Amino acid sequence: MKRVLSGMRPTGKLHLGHYVGALENWVAMQGEYENFHLVADYHVLTTQSDTSDIEQNTLEMIQDWLAAGIDPEKSPIFRQSKIKEHSELFLILSMLVTTARLERNPTLKEQMRDLNLRNPSYGHLGYPVLQSADILLYKGEAVPVGKDQAPHVEISRELARRFNKTYGVVFPEPEAKLTPFSRLPGLDGQAKMSKSLHNAILLSDEPETIQKRMHKAFTDPLKIRRNDPGRPDICLVYTYHTRFNAGEEAEIRSGCESGSLGCVDCKQRCAEAIAGQLAPLRERRRKYDGRPDDLRDVLADGEKRAAAVAQATMAQVHEAMGLG
Repeated sequence: MKRVLSGMRPTGKLHLGHYVGALENWVAMQGEYENFHLVADYHVLTTQSDTSDIEQNTLEMIQDWLAAGIDPEKSPIFRQSKIKEHSELFLILSMLVTTARLERNPTLKEQMRDLNLRNPSYGHLGYPVLQSADILLYKGEAVPVGKDQAPHVEISRELARRFNKTYGVVFPEPEAKLTPFSRLPGLDGQAKMSKSLHNAILLSDEPETIQKRMHKAFTDPLKIRRNDPGRPDICLVYTYHTRFNAGEEAEIRSGCESGSLGCVDCKQRCAEAIAGQLAPLRERRRKYDGRPDDLRDVLADGEKRAAAVAQATMAQVHEAMGLG
């Protein structure tokens, strides 16, 4: 069975974009792959120094992971910072890559632009190396990512080849496993879904909240009145219908194009479909409300199992390098 390493930075409660872009795929891979799920708390430090919310954000995030269907007995969930081998392998791999190679990383350039950073820190420049250490430490053979993260996996492949050639074969070359629906536009239609941009629907939102959020969703600007013909292919709400209301997609398209379906009704039907799909997640999530120690137990068990794998890998690394 192939091994998969996937993870997220701890950002607290998750939204629909996280679900369709990652979580849904993670759940589907259980049983088909041996999955390890990483809380990438060290990666937070590459773009911010404030760590005061990391623990609470971690607990809220893994509560959503469990609600989405991640089974911690099958797939260990663990914090990067609790497995010291991540830092050690990061240090070793950082000696095998040039700064010029890291500066060519297109995702780094996008992040610097989005965060308005002129001079990235050493840690920010090297975060693809830390990500490579995360993957290679568990000998990940497949990495589920969106298209924008594929360049990071290529750096992991390069570092695996460089280490194996320099010291001896230890690591497989991981393959990017592209997620089929890697990005979901935000409600404003201007960017990907993000809590910081206030254009997101959270997995924990109640149906009434989903209705309110969807009411503000971007639609075809030329469809002003109910009987005006619409253009579903440029309508954000129709995009959501294709993902969350596929059974009515043809009817929605026809009604929009003919003008018989108004935007208010279209949004309401979409919100109802989304709320219906999220209902099982909300129910599973409630099981952990007010029970942070249960979430900490999930982490402790996952960290024990992950540490055993990480230690075995680093023993092979030491032997290959002649470090004893």
